Amino acid sequence: MNHIKTIGLLTLLTLLFMFIGQLLGGQGGMVTAFIFAALMNMGSYWFSDKIVLMMYHAKPASENEYPQIYRILRTLVARTGMPMPRFYIIPSETPNAFATGRNPEHAVVACTEGILRMLNEKELAGVIAHELGHVQNRDILIGSIAATVAGAVMMLANMARWAAFMGGRSSDSDNRGNAGIQLAALVLVSILAPLAAVLIQSAISRSREFEADASGAKSSGDPLALASALKKLEAGARSIPMTNAGPATAHMFIVNPLSGKAIFNLFSTHPPIPERVKRLEGMVGRLGT
Repeated sequence: MNHIKTIGLLTLLTLLFMFIGQLLGGQGGMVTAFIFAALMNMGSYWFSDKIVLMMYHAKPASENEYPQIYRILRTLVARTGMPMPRFYIIPSETPNAFATGRNPEHAVVACTEGILRMLNEKELAGVIAHELGHVQNRDILIGSIAATVAGAVMMLANMARWAAFMGGRSSDSDNRGNAGIQLAALVLVSILAPLAAVLIQSAISRSREFEADASGAKSSGDPLALASALKKLEAGARSIPMTNAGPATAHMFIVNPLSGKAIFNLFSTHPPIPERVKRLEGMVGRLGT
């Protein structure tokens, strides 16, 4: 179901992009905007692991330093058949974690110092299984595609804004009625299209979180441990906010590091924790746990 939802949302985002390009009256600007957005996000896709690890001052951690984490990782990769990911530690007391890497061969799991102190081993296993689920499900690639199209939509919306501005200054049109309608459409699109792109991109991210929860519960074999971890992490993120977290990378974490701030659910990159917990609890009978 989440796969179908993701495909539908990506299709909707693409149709929005095509509609704006058509409204602007030509294929040239649409293609240029798409290529420019694709190049930017391709770079992000290939180098996202290095960029985000640097942003959060994450450092590689050895098995001698964190034997518990490596024990969990070895168990999970044996079950899933994934290559062994690299492990990084983030110097932050905020309990959180994320995974990055464009494919299983280049995967990185990063945990904050705070999460290691807050969760027990079963809960940590659920969290790490969730993060490996993101890598298995190619969520970095899906997120990059969504970001590419959303970025192109925003560029075209900016072009529409300028087109409306230039059209508004023109006074020698023989058909002012049609020109007025077109001008109003351009203004409306320039305002609503970026909003729609962000909403769709956020919905895609929420869908991938549900998918990673399900994958993590299956590979760890303990959905209740992951549910327990999510409840603890939500409370921890609120009591100890991550001050250096930004909207551009918030979607990567297992719980929203910006959850302590006022964010409407429609714009949130993460589903509500109660809904995630409910779905995990519903998996108990199916997994036989």
